[in-house]
Amino acid sequence: MDDVRDADVLDGARTTAALTALGVRPGDVLLVHASLRSLGPVADGARGVLAGLRRAVGPKGTLVVPAFTPENSDTSPHYRDRVRGLDARAVDAVRASMPPYDPSLTPAPSMGALAESVRTAAGAGRSAHPQTSFAALGPGAGRLLAGHRADCHLGEDSPLARLYDADARILLLGTGYATCTAFHLGEYRVPGPPRRSYRCVVARRGVRRWWEYEDVALDDGDFAALGAAFEGAAADGDVTAGRVGSAVCRLIRLRAAVDFATAWLTEHRPAER
Repeated sequence: MDDVRDADVLDGARTTAALTALGVRPGDVLLVHASLRSLGPVADGARGVLAGLRRAVGPKGTLVVPAFTPENSDTSPHYRDRVRGLDARAVDAVRASMPPYDPSLTPAPSMGALAESVRTAAGAGRSAHPQTSFAALGPGAGRLLAGHRADCHLGEDSPLARLYDADARILLLGTGYATCTAFHLGEYRVPGPPRRSYRCVVARRGVRRWWEYEDVALDDGDFAALGAAFEGAAADGDVTAGRVGSAVCRLIRLRAAVDFATAWLTEHRPAER
């Protein structure tokens, strides 16, 4: 970074200023998805961006991030990619090496550096779901993370529904609608959503074991199209776009996004028969 001018480097203060210009306010509850690479050079990396976010929402604001763990499931795309081409013995070795979910210890490497910075920050909380947990920082964290049922990934008994109740906003920090997790709550609210089986490694009374459960079949394959349709139809104030560093970012009313997703998915996806 020696050839990058200081004026081109995004630091915490510039992050706060850009977020404020985007519309983030003290006391906000934000569900954050971030691609640090898209922001350009960042001083102090994820820690610097987190510092800027915390200043923007202030001491009464709460930051929430996905802290998903597909690494401990054998029904996830991550697992299928990991074992593709392996023989039976090698697959057995992979399965044996997969640790059980521990909300206080299990990392979420596929969620990105900012999510990991939130998860590991002093005072952060994390929900209990062994596959689709959320981490949060701020005075609302406990209320938003409580009651995340182990057989409900992203539905009414998950932090997404609590964020909806709290009239939270979504911050797409250099990411697109394809990563907009809140749309999944719409999948639960369509009539007769398809369901499937999931399996992951958990610990019960200190004993590692595989656990299988049924839940709504999650599919983000059309979220980019859904997001484009939502933005095209959005009411004033539902979506605000601006730049943070080098990235185009969006601040979105979560309720509006979920309500639109529920109607759009009902129309565009066939109901389970």
